[in-house]
Amino acid sequence: MQLNCLQENLSHGLGVVQRAVATRTTLPITQHVLMSTDGGRLKMSATNLEIAISTWVGAEIQEEGAITVPARLLTDFVNSLSKQTISVTTTSPGKGIELKGDRVDATINGADAAEFPPIPSVEDGIATRVDPKLIREAIHQVVLAAAVEDSRPVLTGVNVELEGTSLTLAAADGFRLAVHKAEVLDAVPEKLSMIVPARTLQEVERLIEGDEPIDILVTPQRSQILFRLKNVEIVSQLIQGTFPNYSQLVPQNHTTRVIVDLGELQRATRTASIFAKDGSGIIRIQMSPGTNGAGTVTISSRAEELGDNTGEIEAEVEGEEGKIAFNSRYLSDVLAVLGKDKVAMEMTTSSSPGVIKPVDSDNYIHVVMPMFVQWGE
Repeated sequence: MQLNCLQENLSHGLGVVQRAVATRTTLPITQHVLMSTDGGRLKMSATNLEIAISTWVGAEIQEEGAITVPARLLTDFVNSLSKQTISVTTTSPGKGIELKGDRVDATINGADAAEFPPIPSVEDGIATRVDPKLIREAIHQVVLAAAVEDSRPVLTGVNVELEGTSLTLAAADGFRLAVHKAEVLDAVPEKLSMIVPARTLQEVERLIEGDEPIDILVTPQRSQILFRLKNVEIVSQLIQGTFPNYSQLVPQNHTTRVIVDLGELQRATRTASIFAKDGSGIIRIQMSPGTNGAGTVTISSRAEELGDNTGEIEAEVEGEEGKIAFNSRYLSDVLAVLGKDKVAMEMTTSSSPGVIKPVDSDNYIHVVMPMFVQWGE
């Protein structure tokens, strides 16, 4: 293999695939990046056996070939260089590469491309396309609710349902639930439900750029999913199992509903969180109706040995007075992804789940389990 490539192209390509490079592994080759020539461009691929990312960058190909080299070493070296043209040549079949630039020359030992795990390819199955802005927002608002611990693997993923042109993403970790509904560009021929690892969707969100529709392809065996972006392909294993029936966790009615300015609620929550850190992370919210729909929301927190904090913001309050307590991080997380000027909070009792959602849209709902506190204190 012999080619010339701009430093910024190499750097960008390595940045795209780096998250798929294995960190802790019993298979050292998965800490490598596969470099190969493909259709007059340089293709870079990485996989940790759960997710594979490939990207294509512009290069002047002089001799076809393929090689794998340690990803971190190559990335650190390329990123240390100024913008310039870098010559990449395999030293001898399957041994490594030589990189030459402006007054710089380096050799990186590698391995034969045949030793690299095969990058999965999804050629047929159920296919659709989705608007990049819609899928980015849906992922952004849902993945935060996926579980981090692996004790229940299905909860570390996002449940993705496709039916007709309807796309529904849902994630839950046992303490909160996030559901986002969107539309796809091409109707699917049959209803499809699968669990996509949250980390895969985070990579999709990270790599979305431009306005070109994103292709989504699911294998007939429902074992893998492919996202095809501009110059990037992401192939991921699907999580096998049954996702909880989350629809029954969404409250169907409420006794108290408030509409409040998102920015003011975020500021009050941020302030209360300072004290909540040493108070079991508890933020108390009291919703008080006034006259003609006007009212107030009081947000407070207390750390026994340090002090307490109370903030009050104006709000539209419908229904009766309500009191509920949330984990400060869960509340902060959902407020950070709403992106709307007004937010609605709904509740029934202090021991029932609370609902947080945008006021002017029905495509997103976030349910948070309450914290149990003594309100008489």
